[in-house]
Amino acid sequence: MQEQGIKKNVIAGFFWKAAESGGDQLITFFISIILARLLGPEKYGTMSVMLIFITIANVIIQNGFQTALIQKKEINEADLSSVFWVGLIISAVLYVLIFLTAPITADFFGDPDIVPMLRVLSLLLFTGSVVSVEMAIVARRMSFGMQCRATILADIISGAIGVAAALRGLGTWALILQQLIKNAALMLILNISLGWRPMFIVSAERIGALFSYGWKVLVSGLIDTIYTNIYTPVISKLYNSAMVGYYNRGNQFPQVIVFSMAQTMQAVMLPAFSKTQSDKEMARKMLRRAIKLSSFVMFPMMFGIMATAEPIVRILLGEQWMPAVPLLRLCCLSYSVWHLHVANLQAINANGRSDIYLKLEIIKKLVGTAVLVLSVRMGITGMILMKALVDYLTTFINGYPNKDIIGYGPAAQWNDILPEFCLAAAMAVVVYLLQVIFVVFGIIDMGSTGGAVIGLAIAVAAGVVIYLAAAIFFRAESLRYLIETVKLYTGKKEADQA
Repeated sequence: MQEQGIKKNVIAGFFWKAAESGGDQLITFFISIILARLLGPEKYGTMSVMLIFITIANVIIQNGFQTALIQKKEINEADLSSVFWVGLIISAVLYVLIFLTAPITADFFGDPDIVPMLRVLSLLLFTGSVVSVEMAIVARRMSFGMQCRATILADIISGAIGVAAALRGLGTWALILQQLIKNAALMLILNISLGWRPMFIVSAERIGALFSYGWKVLVSGLIDTIYTNIYTPVISKLYNSAMVGYYNRGNQFPQVIVFSMAQTMQAVMLPAFSKTQSDKEMARKMLRRAIKLSSFVMFPMMFGIMATAEPIVRILLGEQWMPAVPLLRLCCLSYSVWHLHVANLQAINANGRSDIYLKLEIIKKLVGTAVLVLSVRMGITGMILMKALVDYLTTFINGYPNKDIIGYGPAAQWNDILPEFCLAAAMAVVVYLLQVIFVVFGIIDMGSTGGAVIGLAIAVAAGVVIYLAAAIFFRAESLRYLIETVKLYTGKKEADQA
């Protein structure tokens, strides 16, 4: 009964978090498409460069303490308020640092306009600090329905303002305004919904206890964020802002899907795994099912986008963005295994092994950085291809500790998901060849926007039918898992057993 109760709570949390993350990513994605058409590759490239510094600073402010607040079995007001005030102090220090070094950053990238824009964009640090505490409260309560509504409302408000600003010719400032409004709106809506107010408490003892666990997660997140975002400044320095824009767009298409799944898994699995720390068998079952289900969904989506990359870019972004197509395909290959990273790392963190988490990040990033240095001479396409190969290699590095922790290592994991991988790859090949037939025999003019829409619709429909038919024919375990999960959440399973 306990296992069934945990499972149902996890499914409910997963549903709401998926709706929140998916809605957030989807709305943000379509807003970014509108802004990309209005602003072009160069302005998007400039924004991408500036966001690197904000992202890294946010990791320092948020990652360690937020994860520690979620992972800790019991917390009180002293914990929450202490983290709130310390986060604002760290935000102020980092804001001053970014403010003073903005001219140096502008000189490095050869763009003086970065100075005022980066100084204004850095205000995100303060709202981000507050939101991180609010998100920790949401995760502990598993109130993901509230978070879903708050996030989507903030997206709609900020998106409308951002598009209006772009139409009035504000350029990159429209993107900055949209980001600032989004964070501020989310902070206010969550504050009202949660009803939580910080007290004037800063307990050194509480901060020390949380930091003893969280610093390893913080350093790990910092290493991962710097490595993940290092491609943008490297491309900017070697090429230009337009090429950064192409990479950013190619990266964003799969990122919308993968980050939605990753955020959902991270938000739901960490508290769920934390509740099963003493039951390794239950933790193993949860990790296996999470990996199987996410693979059943993620592999066909990533491989499907690879197969249909050209019409997707032509329809959504237009001809000026077509150089992003090969980068989009390689980014899909890279992101296709991210769900494995997230699932394994959350299982490790939930068991209090942030020391292992840190060691893994150091090993992976040393390997990744070495590969990046060696691949620079291969051009941007070679760089992203090598990055994808490293991401596949690191599934074994991330999964290895769980062989000892819960008895479920990388070999067993890949053995479990290989059927989904093969089915998705075969489906993608058929979908790609179908488009080739359209072009070779002149059935559909894939070079025009109208023809691309028709061709894409047929290709997607064919891909879905082929994948599901193959899953049914081969009796895929993941499909059965998915059906059982839906029944459990809707209550039909209990009704059937009664």
